Amino acid sequence: MTDMSYLDGNMLDGPLRELFAVDLSAATGRCDNCGRPGPVAGLQVWSHAPGLVARCPNCNGVMLRLVRAPDRAWLDLRGATYLQVPMPLDQPHPRPL
Repeated sequence: MTDMSYLDGNMLDGPLRELFAVDLSAATGRCDNCGRPGPVAGLQVWSHAPGLVARCPNCNGVMLRLVRAPDRAWLDLRGATYLQVPMPLDQPHPRPL
């Protein structure tokens, strides 16, 4: 590999900021446990812990964990194989460097 074969993770700041500026309840995820796809709005969410735990309505597998502090948040998506987010057609697509 050459020094120019990859970019620093800071490059993701703009694209991820754009991505999470949309309503994620319309996003579709697939459960890593049972493989069922479905909307984030269809997950079963428990809020009785120090954060939020979202489970698959089919198999009860944990798909998402979100914990907030006053100055930061932790998002764990290990239970989802993907998260597909609908993007507005009028939003420009980021160009590679």
